[in-house]
Amino acid sequence: MITAAPLPMQPAPLPRARWQDAWRDAVRDPRELLAMLGLEDLAGRLSDAAAAQFPLRVPRGFVARMAPGDANDPLLRQVLPLDEEMRPVPGFGLDAVGDAAARTATGVLQKYRGRALLVATGSCAVHCRYCFRRHFPYAEETAARDGWHEALEAIRADEGIEEVLLSGGDPLSLATSKLAELTTALAGIPHLRRLRIHSRLPVVLPERVDDGLVRWLAGLPWPVAFVIHANHANEFDADVDAALARLRGAGAQLLNQAVLLRGVNDSVDALAALGERGFAAGVLPYYLHQLDRVAGVAHFEVSDEQALTLHAGLRERLSGYLVPRLVREVPGDTGKRPL
Repeated sequence: MITAAPLPMQPAPLPRARWQDAWRDAVRDPRELLAMLGLEDLAGRLSDAAAAQFPLRVPRGFVARMAPGDANDPLLRQVLPLDEEMRPVPGFGLDAVGDAAARTATGVLQKYRGRALLVATGSCAVHCRYCFRRHFPYAEETAARDGWHEALEAIRADEGIEEVLLSGGDPLSLATSKLAELTTALAGIPHLRRLRIHSRLPVVLPERVDDGLVRWLAGLPWPVAFVIHANHANEFDADVDAALARLRGAGAQLLNQAVLLRGVNDSVDALAALGERGFAAGVLPYYLHQLDRVAGVAHFEVSDEQALTLHAGLRERLSGYLVPRLVREVPGDTGKRPL
């Protein structure tokens, strides 16, 4: 195992319960969620079929950032299973981004030159209704399935791979010991130069950024890009800020990727506030994704014309470093396609 060096001037540990306890205590009943927010009248719009297909899961700390009594709260809209999800819409399928075609080994996706993505786990602390992998066959396609063996051999055999991306699901859903097992093995592959971690947990479950995770992160032998996922400024609070400060203190470069979502962040004001609030927490805007057209998410779609207008408005309002790149993922492309 890689030995972590002592961390100078680290922010104080978050004074909270273990992250596993907060994970287990997540809200799973849509009607309970509505009752917590005083929105019982919305129950008629719930879809039991959508919740059965893709169950509700949302940490109580994330619920606490929602506005009681607001049926249009942008955080609530991201997690509530509604009847719109079950309406079939032409052009929306099960594999919107070509994951199946990019598979090179169990849990390994290679879409772009020099990079390999590991589907580290199928678990997430929150189930976002717009998730582009909501239909992904995680039971068969998780890199950790055989102790990482097949995934590691595929990466070791391809000397053109310089960067590994940990994704999922959410890789921070795994125990830190499991993450260390993987990165210790990756450290023995000489052609790897960078590690990228994609995780929503520092935002929705900041308790996950505990002492053990920080020590693991600080001890990694590569530069680390840590990509969080926040779509609205209201997703940040003092606990999230503290978690992000600990990640920065461990040496990670923090970036944010967001998805453009109707009813969540489809205004210049909302997108500008997201960029500014994230930067105040030490996070640089990275990508603003056009929606991946997976079945069940059409009600979130924003037209390309409106997306371009919003992005132009952002460029007029904000400094360049606060403006994310507006992109779409197109199967077969050699990188994210700029709009």
